[in-house]
Amino acid sequence: PPPPMPSLFSYGTLQQEEVQMATFGRKLVGHSDAILGFEQSMIAIDDAAVVAASGKTHHPIEKFSGAPGHQVGGTVFHITDTELANADAYEVAAYKRVNADLASGAQAWVYVDARHAPTEG
Repeated sequence: PPPPMPSLFSYGTLQQEEVQMATFGRKLVGHSDAILGFEQSMIAIDDAAVVAASGKTHHPIEKFSGAPGHQVGGTVFHITDTELANADAYEVAAYKRVNADLASGAQAWVYVDARHAPTEG
């Protein structure tokens, strides 16, 4: 069987169809879930291409808290390795891609605040 496709959790602009078209060249199909142990904040984005694609100068950003009661809702998308690389290129340096636990019991890649990312263990 083919290897499983990467799962990508989005709580922000990657849920917008126009951002998906600009980043992946297609509309993604996903399902609702939530990441555990994170709190939502906002960050100013000064990358002109990202602002143009999303239409927003401030984007949500997740800070790792580790608190089990903290969770942030969003959408899980199944994408290709190439699309994951495209998402890496879209996200600005303030975001770091980490593997996070989901409320459903699954895991997915998610872009979180690089200053408050969980330590890899």
